[in-house]
Amino acid sequence: MTGIDSVLLEEVIVHKIGNPTRGETLGLSMNPLTLNDSIVRGLLTKYFLGPFNEEEQYHFTHISDLGMNEVYHYVSELFQNPKLFTQQSALMAHFLYTKSTHAKVKEGEMYIAHFSNVPFGTEYVEAIGIFKSESKETFLKVFPHGQSWEVIAEDGVNINKLDKGCLIFKKNREEGYVVCVVDNTNKQQDAQYWVKDFLQVVPSANSYYHTDAAMGMCKLFISNELQEKFEVNKSDQIDLLNRSMDYFKTKDAFKMDEFATEVLHHPEMIETFTQYKQTYEASRHVIIEDEFDIHLSAVKKQQRVFKSILKLDKNFHVYIHGRKDLIEKGYDEFSGKNFYKLYFDEET
Repeated sequence: MTGIDSVLLEEVIVHKIGNPTRGETLGLSMNPLTLNDSIVRGLLTKYFLGPFNEEEQYHFTHISDLGMNEVYHYVSELFQNPKLFTQQSALMAHFLYTKSTHAKVKEGEMYIAHFSNVPFGTEYVEAIGIFKSESKETFLKVFPHGQSWEVIAEDGVNINKLDKGCLIFKKNREEGYVVCVVDNTNKQQDAQYWVKDFLQVVPSANSYYHTDAAMGMCKLFISNELQEKFEVNKSDQIDLLNRSMDYFKTKDAFKMDEFATEVLHHPEMIETFTQYKQTYEASRHVIIEDEFDIHLSAVKKQQRVFKSILKLDKNFHVYIHGRKDLIEKGYDEFSGKNFYKLYFDEET
């Protein structure tokens, strides 16, 4: 998250959340942390807010009535009356404890924080943060002992690695607030208790969401589906990935028919892509609009996973950025090996 230097950390409280199926307990704090040390306050703010991507937004939901979403209800009470901070935090901790029954859920500390002056677009708003640290790391502590130095090992939390987090901006209450989510542990489908069971949030269908979802779908189609349906080699796949990325980087808006024509070209491939989109949406429980504005932040995020590397055994990695016509694949009968021939003007 950017612009966190302006954020004021008003209150923080810590509760211990165990896994009830393993007999671990719920430990509730009676008072918020004493934040007299400005360095600790700054480190906590960075630890809590640094990992969030404010462009990737969610909102609270409920199968029958939004007001019945427990975390939404507790946060609403907190925004209305900050004096209930300790009381509402205990209710949230108890609710998380009841949802921590999966075998892969680890015991950890739950932090609930109240922020003010949080950047949101062109304004500054209040926000409530809910965080959980599950992973511990071992650190060496060097300390003076008489006229020498000694070293001991201590377990602690790495402030550069937030395990789970949720940041609720005081915006759009009627639609379930604007929510950002971090979940860096238990990403398996059967252990996503943080997002599905505890928070009960869903992605907001904005331009970032549609761009991210469409690019993810295109990458999987080119990397996996094409190889099963058509005879394409790795260099062909990389060429299609590069053309897909160029489309998203150079266009202001995505149009499904235009993308299919400019990137895929072949009618059979376009028909397969159209069918794949329907299957992808049904299996992922997403809806990708046929037309939407392209969000550049989502393009930059996906660019990291659009790999244009041709790996040949363990000997060569060839980076392909364009000009598929300058690459020729063949088979050498004498050596019994495949080969690629690359054409270029000059070596740099």
